[in-house]
Amino acid sequence: MIIEDFYLEKWLNPRVDWKECKYNLGASCVKALTVEELFELVGQNIDEFIKDFKKMSLHYGHFFGYDMLLSAISKMYRDVTPEMILTTHGGTGANNMVISELVEPKDNVVVLIPNYQQHYSIPESLGAEVRRHVLKGENEYLPNIQELALQVDENTKMIILSNPNNPTGAYIKEDLLKQICNLADKTGAYILCDEIYRGLAEEYMPSIVDLYRKGIATSSTSKVFSMAGTRVGWVVTKDEETRNRLENRRSYDTICDGVFDEWITAIAFEHYEKILERARIIVGSNRSILEKWLPTQPHLSSKNKSYGTTAFLSYDLDISSADLCDDILYKTGVLVLQGDCFEIPKTFRLGYGFVEKEMFETSLEKFGNYLDQCKFRRFA
Repeated sequence: MIIEDFYLEKWLNPRVDWKECKYNLGASCVKALTVEELFELVGQNIDEFIKDFKKMSLHYGHFFGYDMLLSAISKMYRDVTPEMILTTHGGTGANNMVISELVEPKDNVVVLIPNYQQHYSIPESLGAEVRRHVLKGENEYLPNIQELALQVDENTKMIILSNPNNPTGAYIKEDLLKQICNLADKTGAYILCDEIYRGLAEEYMPSIVDLYRKGIATSSTSKVFSMAGTRVGWVVTKDEETRNRLENRRSYDTICDGVFDEWITAIAFEHYEKILERARIIVGSNRSILEKWLPTQPHLSSKNKSYGTTAFLSYDLDISSADLCDDILYKTGVLVLQGDCFEIPKTFRLGYGFVEKEMFETSLEKFGNYLDQCKFRRFA
């Protein structure tokens, strides 16, 4: 199997470790918790945890997922039981498992673009036809349901989206999401919805599994839950046949997750509302700072409201996004993610959840000074 280079990971990951990187706005996670901070936040006794940790068996973990963890995850959805959930090695493991199991060379998949590259490069590597539904800034990066309907036919095996979207943060609300479900239902297609940024709104954000019988939701601890290092992800589906197929595929892929990873995640997720509230405070504060800063920047523009941890910004300078973002990093220490990673030129993704308020304000000040002084001319 030949697969495209993972452009985002290849570009971003090395730069995080460069000595020039002082302000990481390329990341899309909410600021990570330490173990000590986690236990203080959820009100658990860390000394008891450490005592139990010393006695932990290093045998295989739970083959179908740790019961306590599955029960906690199920409460994040409407009418989901623990039996409908499979834990995986991260959200990337969840997405890879679903696509690799369900998509075949004769199929076509319709992918809402921009998106995380897994969602189109993996089906392409499997020999499937990938039809790209390009989300446009003038429509606030939301799908055009009439155009999307023309791309779905009897050979469509799966519609793939992220909601909220990566990188734009655009959020497909329930009414529009139901229209996508209706399109899929006409041909019996699956809908794979990467929901890794779900949960930052004050109100309940409907999941694809709440709305569609062949909906498949994936997520993980990485973004809004501030625990990327645990590498715990999951798949949710209410379709029993699909779940059984994925369970079989999981045996080929990873067998089970790590015992420590699922245990500490279960402790955290029994109080997931507290973790999400922390995330909302951090993200909300920095988003407000960004919203006040953006109108002061004549070279930059935003096309939509973000419900995630990132903003997707356009610029009017005559320079590629890769070159611009490298120049910003070298000269200011501010790292943002260049938009060519999402195949949209003259854009970049700016994360506002990973750093604390004071550092975020400083990074925007440095970024703004750079744009004031840059010598690149505007393009027509």
